Amino acid sequence: MEGEDAAGGARRPGLGCASFNQDSTSLAVGTKTGYRLFSVTTVDRLECIHESAESPDVYIVERLFSSSLVVVVSQAMPRRMNVYHFKKGTEICNYSYSNTILAVRLNRQRLIVCLEESVYIHNIKDMKLLKTLLNTPPNPSGLCALSINHSNSYLAYPGSATIGEIIIYDANNLNTVTMIPAHDSPLAAITFNASGTKLASASERGTVIRVFSIPEGLRLFEFRRGMKRYVNISSLSFSPDAQFLCASSNTETVHIFKLEQHGPSGEEETPTWSAYMGKMFTAASSYLPAQVSGMMSQDRAFATVRLHTAGQKNVCTLATIQKLPRLLVASSNGQLFIYNIDPQDGGECTLVQTHRLFGSDEDRDEAGVSAAPQSYAATAATVPTSGPVSATLTGYSEDGGVSKGEVIPEHEFAAGPVCLDDETEFPPPQDTDCSSQCPEGRPAVPVHWLINTSIHTHMPDQC
Repeated sequence: MEGEDAAGGARRPGLGCASFNQDSTSLAVGTKTGYRLFSVTTVDRLECIHESAESPDVYIVERLFSSSLVVVVSQAMPRRMNVYHFKKGTEICNYSYSNTILAVRLNRQRLIVCLEESVYIHNIKDMKLLKTLLNTPPNPSGLCALSINHSNSYLAYPGSATIGEIIIYDANNLNTVTMIPAHDSPLAAITFNASGTKLASASERGTVIRVFSIPEGLRLFEFRRGMKRYVNISSLSFSPDAQFLCASSNTETVHIFKLEQHGPSGEEETPTWSAYMGKMFTAASSYLPAQVSGMMSQDRAFATVRLHTAGQKNVCTLATIQKLPRLLVASSNGQLFIYNIDPQDGGECTLVQTHRLFGSDEDRDEAGVSAAPQSYAATAATVPTSGPVSATLTGYSEDGGVSKGEVIPEHEFAAGPVCLDDETEFPPPQDTDCSSQCPEGRPAVPVHWLINTSIHTHMPDQC
């Protein structure tokens, strides 16, 4: 995801990375000049809620839910992670590591930093290092996933560089839970559902996607993306209710699979044409060789999307926007596509809006392209906008404790406050002995922590 040179030698912003936050209400993009945060809670308008030009060539940017905490890593300093309070425009802290940072994952309890052969687990409330997983199998893409459910905080990462083994690690209790032999080929993508009870995975072949129960590691579902060609699956995402799973790749097709529930008699609760055909294939498979019958028993896509171009890296997510199920696809060409999904019949999804991720708000609004929704979406859109309000709790404000006691949605409530403005929430600057995490007594992690102060921490390259 890189920028291109425009006429006259002027460099226009390029998309260095894109990531949706944990509840798919916000999109963060890294560019050649910095990063941007967008609100994706409405279909018709894409609102840029923050733009920063402090760090050029950003290739990692992650936002913690709808809070003011954002983590940034730039190519200018690929070993340093900066944590910002973007609404105040201040830096909370920065940490340096022994090698290039490949991925960062976070929930309300833990912040995970993934290097090629090590993983660092921090307590997000004070950034204290809790555990360093050293000598992990080579992971050049930084593939890892963290459950957004902070009550379990399961971490998944490759257990092998040659086959598709997945290590499930409990980042709260700091112990390994299980190893899942998921695929014969190396892993390409993994993701948890919102509750951390399911894990989806795909291998480098990209033909089969599997779903496992967590923490048991039992195979629950198996979906076949295709048989004709191998593809690079770049993104997997569950719907908020874990009833659907979407997968995007370097092809022009995004697949959406339905996690059908079976009753005690083995009958689907809601029979569909795809389910009927699946039964026919299953009946015929008993007469075929094992490899062929295995392919025939795998479920196919419930719904699909045909993108305008192939070969573009993209990130997809399933979200409920304005009470309707939507598929969002952020493409490396700097566009965000929003599609309607028919949760009953599936089929080809309808493009309802296209947004540009660059330019001014006016430019993006003018560039937006909308289309007429399908019959299901048109019917569902007639539902009144007013309705039952979700349960709320009086708790801390995710804006950093500025307005404590603010009423917030129940799903935003955490076990403890993440008060980014309250210095009493953080320990004073001190040295931390991490010798137990690194051979020969060398510190394995940065050892200083300051609030709203840019610090430079050093870690020996030998570690």
